[in-house]
Parts: sequence; C-alpha cells; structure tokens
Amino acid sequence: QVQLVESGGGLVQGGGSLRLSCVASGRIFNINSMGWYRQAPGKERELVADITSGGRTNYADSVKGRFTISRDNAKNTVYLQMNSLKSEDTAVYYCNGAFRTSSWSTSTYEYWGQGTQVTVSS
Repeated sequence: QVQLVESGGGLVQGGGSLRLSCVASGRIFNINSMGWYRQAPGKERELVADITSGGRTNYADSVKGRFTISRDNAKNTVYLQMNSLKSEDTAVYYCNGAFRTSSWSTSTYEYWGQGTQVTVSS
C-alpha cells in the first residue's frame, strides 16, 4: 500500500500564493508520474499538473504561467507552487501518483491523497 498525504491548503486572497506538498510513503519501489488534480463544487475532477520521473511537466491551460509543479525524488514528495491565485482556483486539491510497488513486477498502481482545500477569496 502507498499513502499520499497533502498539506499546504488554506484560505488566501486573490492574487496571493500557496504551496502544496504531497509526501508518498509505504511500499514504494519506484515512482512514475505524480500530479495534482482539483475538484470544485459541482464540477468534475480535473488535472492541474503532473510530472514524470524524468521531470517532464504538463499543465492545464488554466494554470499555465501561474502554477509550477516540482518533485523531490529523494523525499518522495511533489509540490505545487500556486501564484496569482484566482477565485476560480477554489477547489479541493488531490495528489495523485503512479507507483511500482515491487521489484519483481513492472505493474504500476494509482493512489490518491485525501485532498486539501484551497479557497481563494475575491
């Protein structure tokens, strides 16, 4: 089993910044991609950004130029730096990762964190 624990959410004024962190622990042999999703009330969960083990990043158009995803492989941690926050960024942010959990299998498994609330006041 793999556990993902997010932190760093909160209430911020529009134009402000927040930094989310997600630490992965448990039975981890290798981490493939990690990323952040978000879900606003009444909306479907959507990809915000993800990053491969090699450092290649991908962003939703709505956050390009404002958000930056990064990872520390030694700490099994992924970060999301969010700048110039807007009210439409208000959502629960979920950490997601694809993990290989053993050396004898190349299968990867997807895990989710419990989510952290980000609220941007206008």
